[in-house]
Amino acid sequence: MDKYRCQICGYIYDPEVGDSSSGVPAGTKFEDLPDDWKCPICGADKDQFEKE
Repeated sequence: MDKYRCQICGYIYDPEVGDSSSGVPAGTKFEDLPDDWKCPICGADKDQFEKE
């Protein structure tokens, strides 16, 4: 699964890890994140991420 990097703060969303702070379980693809999901570090919108 592809990882995605926040262009604002550099946070890496790794689908194998998920985002426990937002209740996103491990194994969740970036494309399957809710549209209102935000970067857990800086709060950037999903459209501020780019594929690694």
